[in-house]
Amino acid sequence: MHSRRRAAGRRGRPGRARWTSRARAGSQRRASGSTPPERCVIAPPAPDRRPFRCPVSRGRGLAHPLHSPAARRSQDTVRAYVDLTKPRLLPLVLFTGIPVFGMAAHGAPSPAFAALVLLGIMFAAASANTLNAYIERDKDALMERTKERPLPAGRIAPRAALVFGLALAAASTALLASVGGAAAASVGVASILFYVFVYTIWLKPRSAWNVVIGGAAGAAAPLMADAAVNGTITAAGLTLFAIVFFWQPPHVWAIALYRKADYEAAGIPMLPSVIGDQPTRRRMLAYTIGLVPVTLAPVALGLLGAVYGAVALGVNAWFVASAVRLLRERDADAARRVFRVSLGYLFALFVAMNLDLLTRL
Repeated sequence: MHSRRRAAGRRGRPGRARWTSRARAGSQRRASGSTPPERCVIAPPAPDRRPFRCPVSRGRGLAHPLHSPAARRSQDTVRAYVDLTKPRLLPLVLFTGIPVFGMAAHGAPSPAFAALVLLGIMFAAASANTLNAYIERDKDALMERTKERPLPAGRIAPRAALVFGLALAAASTALLASVGGAAAASVGVASILFYVFVYTIWLKPRSAWNVVIGGAAGAAAPLMADAAVNGTITAAGLTLFAIVFFWQPPHVWAIALYRKADYEAAGIPMLPSVIGDQPTRRRMLAYTIGLVPVTLAPVALGLLGAVYGAVALGVNAWFVASAVRLLRERDADAARRVFRVSLGYLFALFVAMNLDLLTRL
């Protein structure tokens, strides 16, 4: 009697029976390997409804457009072009130009003006970095630190990188000229030409003092911002330029100490390889001490006040102490520590500048 009831129940629910049989058949096919597993899970249908069919063709799924091979190739290409510009350096470059707007002779400019000027500065820095990568692609392939960059890794053709770098230079010049005037555009062009021809092509392959002179290009952001907002270069731009200019040698020499073998493999004469590690450490200490009066110059000139001055004294003591420790410990770990301290040092200085300027509003 019970078996008759179960049979009657199955006859009264034909939809469920069909769904169950199809599910079993699908499980058997998947177990045998004849078809790939389904991509969606379907609940049993109601007794009075037909079973829902998954909108996936047998053996083939509907790929998301962003996950297609063509989309992935496009994303990889965009990422490679962005990597050419050394994007981790660009925020630091922009950060060094921001305080100049607060020191403007006729008051701070509008946020829109400042944003467009910073965009022009970013294009100039990105252009210089891209052209540097184009010129040094063969040497980058010899260094552990740089061999995975887009050009040595073959992710971008050299000609395409050159065109991209020149296009960024043109965009920077046009934007700075239209927003900040001829003086800002001229400083931008000069910074690109100096970085490419004076530093990359002439100094870097020939002189161990390349970073001392070539650092002028890396410190140009305050000058561009100053020329844009004031129409000329004033004490505000010059003092911030000097801070970044004198900060760069100990920062770069720290890298040269713990990446010494890399630079030697590429044939780039860095100070540790030419005069020795310990003399390099002594010069790093001299630069960190020399930065103390340079960083306090904005206070002496009345451009910044007590908030910045207090922070500057504190971080200068921190930077000098790290250089003294490097001189005593004489190892790669101490050099890496100085490198990290140098980044925190510059960041803290420019944050303090902006905070000091905000207190004056």
